[in-house]
Amino acid sequence: MYRRARKVAASLTVAVLIVAGLAITALVRDEPPPPPVKKTAVADATGAGRATAAADDSRDGREGRGGRERDPFGASCRTTIQGSTVTAFCHNPYPGTDRLQLHVECARWWDVDSDGAPTEAGPARHVQLTGRCWKEVDSAWVTHARVEP
Repeated sequence: MYRRARKVAASLTVAVLIVAGLAITALVRDEPPPPPVKKTAVADATGAGRATAAADDSRDGREGRGGRERDPFGASCRTTIQGSTVTAFCHNPYPGTDRLQLHVECARWWDVDSDGAPTEAGPARHVQLTGRCWKEVDSAWVTHARVEP
């Protein structure tokens, strides 16, 4: 008798878990999907800061965020992906030196993602950064770091 009660209890528990799982699945399917994330070829770390700082500069003309003077910084970069090779062409129009690094994310799970060596772009200098995957490239972006004199 005890064995039979355990089997019934176990069967009921499994049935309840299956019904709960189906109910949760139905709720999740009814929700609208999240908006797709757009991957860009270049994720310029200073690009968003420039737009915000420009909006903040409209008050005084010389002040950036937090009341400090804004120092222009950041090379502009353009990336091209041709097959499995990525090339980033960067130009630094500002007086400060910018340390650039190319990051490449490969599409295949077995393909190793890579981070290029940091390269310094001095004032009014052009820099070309390259990277590659064995097969397809999923995304590539350039990061920027300020070089202190």
